Amino acid sequence: MNRIVNITANNTELSLKTKTRLSAMLEKAGFIVSKEFNHHAELTVCIGGDGAFLQTMHEHNFPSMPIIGINTGHLGFFQEISPDKLDDFIFNYTQNMYRLQKLTTVKATVKTEDGATTEHIGLNEIVIRGSHSYSIHLNISIGDSFIERFSGDGILVATPSGSTAYNYSLGGSIVDPRLNLLQVTPIAPMNTTAYRCFTSSILLPSDLSLGVIPENIKDTTIYIDNDGYETRYENVKNIRIEFADKIVQLLRFDTYDFWNKVKTKFL
Repeated sequence: MNRIVNITANNTELSLKTKTRLSAMLEKAGFIVSKEFNHHAELTVCIGGDGAFLQTMHEHNFPSMPIIGINTGHLGFFQEISPDKLDDFIFNYTQNMYRLQKLTTVKATVKTEDGATTEHIGLNEIVIRGSHSYSIHLNISIGDSFIERFSGDGILVATPSGSTAYNYSLGGSIVDPRLNLLQVTPIAPMNTTAYRCFTSSILLPSDLSLGVIPENIKDTTIYIDNDGYETRYENVKNIRIEFADKIVQLLRFDTYDFWNKVKTKFL
């Protein structure tokens, strides 16, 4: 049986050199390195930083096979190994000395006044905001319960794996990826006599969704940002944010520990 592996990489010199070297090593070990992305491959190797990892996920519609990252970037939360550990990677993989970490995704369903419905999926987060120089006014509900009239720059809904990204820079909490929840974090909220907003994050269980209705549908421009991929909307009727069905399977070795990585990256 052919053992097919995908390799994706960003365009930095180190990433491209690592891709060339890894391709030769995998072929020597009996694998076939696909020239084009193959959705039937047994493994995808992503070379770069977290940005390159997210780009691979979006360009290939969150592929179902296991994925491992080689870190040639800076932070590298998704990336498991360094370029000088390729021999260890191939040995551990061929000996089945690994485990799979399942990462949840988040989905925003946007309905507009013309009846159109569009879905956006993020591995890290979904961000709802207005125009860059204007505050946005939103009616927020959780499940069937109205919660608040929000005024501010926007709101962010993060998965556990996204809790260490933009969410963390906004003052949100770091969440262990083994927890099945979504975190709603306000972006520059304002509290006035007209608008009363939570100023800290809200944690939602997996069976609840977040409902968003613009206060002024006709005159509000809304931007939906999923992992940095931005879409502009006019005349948004409502937005529903919840867990998506897509799961990312991240290949991890026995030495991986989430909280050790948090300590290494942030402290």
